[in-house]
Amino acid sequence: MGPGWRAASAALVGGSVVIFGALRRLALALPQPAAVRSRPGRVWRWRNLLVSFAHSVLAGLWAVFSLWHSPELLSDIQDGYSISGHLLVCFSSGYFIHDTLDIIFNHQSRSSWEYLVHHAMAISAFVSLIVTGRFLVAAVLLLLVEVSNIFLTVRMLLKMSNVPSPALYEANKYINLVMYFAFRLAPQAYLTWYFLRYVEVQGQGAFLTINLLLLDTMILMYFSRLLRSDFFPSLRKGSAGRDVDGEKFLID
Repeated sequence: MGPGWRAASAALVGGSVVIFGALRRLALALPQPAAVRSRPGRVWRWRNLLVSFAHSVLAGLWAVFSLWHSPELLSDIQDGYSISGHLLVCFSSGYFIHDTLDIIFNHQSRSSWEYLVHHAMAISAFVSLIVTGRFLVAAVLLLLVEVSNIFLTVRMLLKMSNVPSPALYEANKYINLVMYFAFRLAPQAYLTWYFLRYVEVQGQGAFLTINLLLLDTMILMYFSRLLRSDFFPSLRKGSAGRDVDGEKFLID
């Protein structure tokens, strides 16, 4: 990657930050459910989830399209390259930077520290991919997770808004589980296997492998929370009487 292309990539990332900042302002103008308006602590979280939902829809469909349009990329995960994949990584990098700033500037770091850790991992990994032009296909595979995040975010929005239709939540619950397997666990498992078997553990390869293994741990932890919350509520611990207004992650 030449200096000019890197500068253009940096501009694309910055432009993405601006786009999500504009979406955040738009979310401020949207009507909020009574259950959100009545709990001041939920207002920021509701708005933040709406922006997250927008990113999930755009990035998830973009990742699917990129791999569908250029399936040959899957045969070269380390050095395969496409302009669409590069733009997607820049776009999502901008979202992670915006969300990190949103969390910090709105004093939500304590309740959303897990997101800050995740975003730091994602931003550092994506920047290394943008600079070197390598492992971009791996990033696109990882961004398939955003398809799963569409339904995970809908789940959280439904819980926050206290939607009176349990059938809607129940339907999304099972769709969310299927999507979690198909677009989160499966790509993550494949990439972990690929990196441990084929990627040389030094330099960028070592850095990305460590990031991937840490992400494995986080994903399994979130999956455990999801199962306890939606399918085995009797196994939940310590949730009685807890105020979850400030929490950005799964509600146990």
